[in-house]
Amino acid sequence: MSLSSLVGPVAKMKTRLADELAMYSMPIGDELVDMNALIGSSLRMEFRQQINCVHCGRLTKKSFNQGYCYPCFQRLAQCDSCIVSPEKCHYFEGTCREPEWGESHCLIDHIVYLANSSGVKVGITRGTQVPTRWIDQGAVAALPIFRVSNRLQSGLIETLFKAHVADKTSWQAMLKGEPGEVDLAARRDELTALCKSGISELQERHGIQAIQPINDVAVQNIRFPVETYPVKVKSFNLDKDPLIEGTLLGIKAQYLIFDTGVINIRKYAGYHIELSSESL
Repeated sequence: MSLSSLVGPVAKMKTRLADELAMYSMPIGDELVDMNALIGSSLRMEFRQQINCVHCGRLTKKSFNQGYCYPCFQRLAQCDSCIVSPEKCHYFEGTCREPEWGESHCLIDHIVYLANSSGVKVGITRGTQVPTRWIDQGAVAALPIFRVSNRLQSGLIETLFKAHVADKTSWQAMLKGEPGEVDLAARRDELTALCKSGISELQERHGIQAIQPINDVAVQNIRFPVETYPVKVKSFNLDKDPLIEGTLLGIKAQYLIFDTGVINIRKYAGYHIELSSESL
């Protein structure tokens, strides 16, 4: 078979669930590549020394915040620090970088959830981003525990919970295998009891309708298409080593797992790459 290639800017992989199995499609230019179908195949990925901002398309020598040029990084609401720390949302203070973007992305229903990725963690996401957010984090199970009316409230609830449970995934541990099984409903009940007074205070401040516990939703289980997990995690850096070659062993979160190392595709959004394989 002859080697086939695709060239173009790469973007965060699109995901969906099919009978609990995570399905991945990787955008390269105008093409969408079925990555699940390439597992077990030899791939070659080469950075072509061009980066374009994922927002404005400007040519940039360096990527900021996973794909943005510096002006967009400084200007856009989606690049502000409150995206990482939702409890610091400042829309209601009148200082949002882009109020219209804030209205459409932050002043909508958000979900506070527990997930099992490298262990139990608490997190938040827009209601429209379920189950995408959980797949992106490499969670093998997730459970919504609160529905709130905006991003700030989700951050305040998350802050209460993260005094008792992690709020981040250890990506190295997540990529080494499956975490131990956890009863997320039982953990929800334990943590809610620990945070009861803080939750009541927030409901009094924002209204009981704005912060609603979720008790009638089942755990979402997720299986990832991984044939073999690495014993030792070696992460590729396209800026230092522009050529990756190896057999694709699996995909988890936004990572491609090769027999030669792993790469976080989301980190390199906007990078022009050439993907080559006999299986394309």
